[in-house]
Amino acid sequence: MIARLGPVLAAAVVLTTSGTLPAHAAAPPVRAARNAQPVPGVMAALGDSISTGFNACGWYVSCTARSWSTGDSGEVSSHYSRLTELSGTLHKHNLTFAAPGATSADLLGQMRKAIAAKADYVTILIGAQDACTRTEQSMTPVATYRQRLDAALAELRSGMPGARVLFASVPDVRRLWQVGKGNALARTFWGTGRICQSMLAAPTSTRRADDQRRARVRARVQAYNRAAAGACAAYGRNCRTDGGAVFSYPFTLDHVSKWDYFHPNTAGQRVLAERTYARGFTWLDPR
Repeated sequence: MIARLGPVLAAAVVLTTSGTLPAHAAAPPVRAARNAQPVPGVMAALGDSISTGFNACGWYVSCTARSWSTGDSGEVSSHYSRLTELSGTLHKHNLTFAAPGATSADLLGQMRKAIAAKADYVTILIGAQDACTRTEQSMTPVATYRQRLDAALAELRSGMPGARVLFASVPDVRRLWQVGKGNALARTFWGTGRICQSMLAAPTSTRRADDQRRARVRARVQAYNRAAAGACAAYGRNCRTDGGAVFSYPFTLDHVSKWDYFHPNTAGQRVLAERTYARGFTWLDPR
């Protein structure tokens, strides 16, 4: 069973002038915000089912039009939609190499596809499936997760020097348990679909062992997010993270698909887009 979750405001290019100009003085040229980046020519979404819009518009299918990253639906206002409003160079150059069921082990292969497509802007949201396993013991070790991210970024640096990267933080799967444990339908879907059993098994249990298991799974997700931040810092100035904005968002069941009570619905994808775009790159409006 596919198990990735999920639940972002537009970052503006700010132009400012200050002081009072003499009447005879010409206004100085308007300059773009410091460190503004040109709009990419090709962008690619890497990761798992969250970035494919899984269950956002159909029964157990990906809906890439509603992806927070590369979707073109007006209901989501994705990174792609916002960037194409700044420049037409990106129009129809939105690629999704993310795949339902993907873990960090799949990231290098996805990155190679992005390089072949000459993507100069890559979004990455990966790790929910590394934590959402059948058992707590089968979660991906943090060191392995970091090694896989480093390998994928090294490949990108070699194949597309200068490409920009945005890491979205892995959502807080314990938050999903908190908001859904009292909902009978959610519990039914989690159980029959064996969704994220490392966290969602025995959802109504108040046993100390189950509380401790949930805390450990949450801690693993937090460790993944720290590892991604470290890998991003090592990549250099062309990498950004959302600073934990997705992880910390207090989403509700209104942001989750009612077909599995796990994946972000359209509203959830819109939140992902807002939270990540606001904390990513500042883009240069060429107009």
